[in-house]
Formats: sequence, C-alpha cells, structure tokens
Amino acid sequence: MDVKPLLAHIELELQKQVSRLDAPRIKPFHEMLTYHMGWTGEGAGPEATGKRIRPLMVLLCTASCGGSWQHALPAAAAVELVHNFSLVHDDIQDNSDKRRGRPTAWVKYGMPIAINVGDALFVLSNLAVIDLKQNYPAEMIVRAAEILHNTCLDLTRGQFLDMSYEGRIDLTLEDYWPMISGKTAALLSACCHIGSLLGGADESKQDAYRSFGHYLGLAFQVQDDILGIWGDEAVTGKSAANDLIEGKKSLPVLAGLGANGSFAARWRQGPIQVGEVQELARLLASEGGYEAAADAAKQMTDLALMSLREADPQGEAGEALFELADKLLKRNQ
Repeated sequence: MDVKPLLAHIELELQKQVSRLDAPRIKPFHEMLTYHMGWTGEGAGPEATGKRIRPLMVLLCTASCGGSWQHALPAAAAVELVHNFSLVHDDIQDNSDKRRGRPTAWVKYGMPIAINVGDALFVLSNLAVIDLKQNYPAEMIVRAAEILHNTCLDLTRGQFLDMSYEGRIDLTLEDYWPMISGKTAALLSACCHIGSLLGGADESKQDAYRSFGHYLGLAFQVQDDILGIWGDEAVTGKSAANDLIEGKKSLPVLAGLGANGSFAARWRQGPIQVGEVQELARLLASEGGYEAAADAAKQMTDLALMSLREADPQGEAGEALFELADKLLKRNQ
C-alpha cells in the first residue's frame, strides 16, 4: 500500500484543524503554530514536519481492521496535535534549542508565547476528536476521546518521572520502564488502540493492537536513548551530547550506573561537561551500556511484532503496518 496519499491527507487535515486560529488580529499566533508544525518559516518542509508516524499508524490500523481511513482522519490529526503539544512543552522543560534541525518555538518566540502555542495545540487535538461525529456514533467518539485523554494523563506522568529522575543517583533499570511507558509508549499505543476501535475491531483485537503500539513505543524509545548518546547529529537533527549533559536517566546510563564502574564514578561527581561527552560515551559503551540498550531494544521489538501478528492486520494496510513497524524498529534517526 502506498502511504503517500494517506500522508498528504493527514497534512491537509492538520492544516484544517490548525486553521481554527487563522483569523484577523491573531494571524501571528496562527503562524507560530504553522512554524512549529513545519509548514512555514526558514527550513520549512518535510524535514521540519517530522515523519507523521503516529497519525499514519491510526489510519493504517483503521484500514487494516476493515474501516475507512478517510473517516478516521480527525483522530489521526488529534494524536499528532497531542504529540506536537508535548514537543513544544518538552523543549521548554528540557531547555532544548533545536527541534528537527530548526530553532524551537520557545527560542524563536519566547517561553510565555511558546507555552500558549502548546496549549493551543492541545485544545485543537480535543476539537479534532469531536469532528469524528461526521462518520461515527457518539459512543465510539466518547471511547476514542477517553483513550486519548487517559493517554495525555500518561504523558504527564512520564514527563514528571523523567524530570524528577534528573537529580537522583539511586535509580535502577526498574525505574526506567514506567517513565518511558508514559513518555513514548502511551501515545503510540493510543494510536493503534483508537485506529482499531474506529476500524470496528472487537475488544480482544483492540488489545492486540494496543499491545503492539505499547511495545513498539518502548523499542522506539530505547533506540532513541542509543541515538541520544551515540547517534550522528547530522542524521538525527539534534545534539548527541544533550542526553549526557542534561543528566538524562536513559537506559544506557542506568545500565552504566548499575555496572558501578568508571562511568558511574564520574557520573556521581556532578554535571557532565561538553568536552567530556565523547570519552564518557566510549566509556559507557565499554562498560555494557550500549549492549544493555541494544538487547532491550531487541526484546521489545520481538514483543511488538508478536503482538502485531496476534492482531492479524488485513489487506494492503496490514502489509503497510508490518512494513512501517519494520522501518521504525531498524531506524538510525
């Protein structure tokens, strides 16, 4: 299945949702959202929009259950707007100055305005879900909204854990999984859950799709952790130094702390400086941090594919879902 038409329709639906703010007096505000979404400003285009993986998964799950992906477009837009709302706020909370190779919204417009941009994206996501009323019964829309809102709560849980972990040195790998379950896995899980719901799948099949998204999200985040320390900045679009400098308790770092060697000794002395990053990354790899993360990524990958086979997605959309999963699980950026 060629996913390009789906991606084109996703972009149109997102632009339609964001256009609610395209009005006199607030046009500059609307442009701030279009800048963050990657449509306008310096460097606008496919690289700046991101891959739209989450909305694509909603549509493929819907279609692979026998439903109409066109009817599910508002839900696809909703999850992508939630994702982008979280990115705007994450960039502020993480003090990140780059997003997809461009200045982040808070760097470009200032922190107070950027918070408002994030808030607007969040409200637009809620309004997008309500647009499902054109093609679905109220009960199904309420269920989709419930899944999405519970997911947003999970995002805040995961973000709280992520931020609260930064100042702690007593964490283990057991502390890691609840954090990324909220931060990354929850939204991918919701995409598959909502997509299968709108596709007409029964409860057991919805559970299989939801599990697929959950484990895919875990695998995706572990890969992100690896790239956040050993990735190529020219490929990923963000500095590979940030995770170590910011004290992120990623899986490789927690594995390194558990090994209690030279990496752990330096980590406990205080903040990592830019000049130390390369040597510390090498040290962490030599003490098992890279291997532990690679093993975990493989384990989560296997669980994701097992769940997807259990979901048994049908037709060209089902084939496309397997292809997308394979691509995501073998990425380098």
